Amino acid sequence: MPPSNHLGMDGFRRTQSEDAKVSLDVASLFSTESGKEVLKYLRSITIEMVNGAAVSDAELRHIEGQRYIVGLIESRIRHAHRVKSNG
Repeated sequence: MPPSNHLGMDGFRRTQSEDAKVSLDVASLFSTESGKEVLKYLRSITIEMVNGAAVSDAELRHIEGQRYIVGLIESRIRHAHRVKSNG
């Protein structure tokens, strides 16, 4: 099968329907009360965390990677809501 021309928000090529399924699955997982609490926790230790001037380059790159993943989860959830509203 030829590779898809659709580039997902994560930088991986897959069909639009496969990409939508990933987003819908992520949104489903994090729509439960437990999932919302886990996402809130992940956000608090990544996106909402502030580093001081003494943070090393390696630590900063590690932290930014963590922030990217949490941001990607939140982007997938927003994408799933758009997929659902577009039918």
